[in-house]
Amino acid sequence: MGTVMFYHQTRTTPADTLAVNLPRALGQGWRAMIRGTDPARLDALDADLWLKGGDESFLPHGREGSPLDPHQPVLIGTGQPVNGAKVLALLDGASADDAEIAAMERVWILFSDDRKDAARDQWRAVTAAGHAAQYWSEEGGRWEKKAESPPRPTSEA
Repeated sequence: MGTVMFYHQTRTTPADTLAVNLPRALGQGWRAMIRGTDPARLDALDADLWLKGGDESFLPHGREGSPLDPHQPVLIGTGQPVNGAKVLALLDGASADDAEIAAMERVWILFSDDRKDAARDQWRAVTAAGHAAQYWSEEGGRWEKKAESPPRPTSEA
């Protein structure tokens, strides 16, 4: 079971944050699924990720719906991680259930000020389920860890 990392975005876009985090995950040998709720916003993110990094950095990824989905290092869509992902990025209020979270090395929840209340609800649900969680904020111009909840054993009936 990995860590759920909440990223409170006050200065950067999801594409900016993912352009930094995804190469690190791929460097660990982990595939990723980026799950959102709005296909149009996911299309825009797909286009943005092609532009991030310029000539020095290529971030291999694809949009959900192709026969190549299982082979994508980074898959962008609204569905399940059919690419063997060990990282799940949740955007625009997308969610994951406990079993899915437990199967991941990392879950990244990216949210802006307009989704703070929903992120608080997700934090409570994640920590109540016993998952390790971290809250990161970029208030000072760089990412700072503001809170952490270690994993807790859950009681099973």
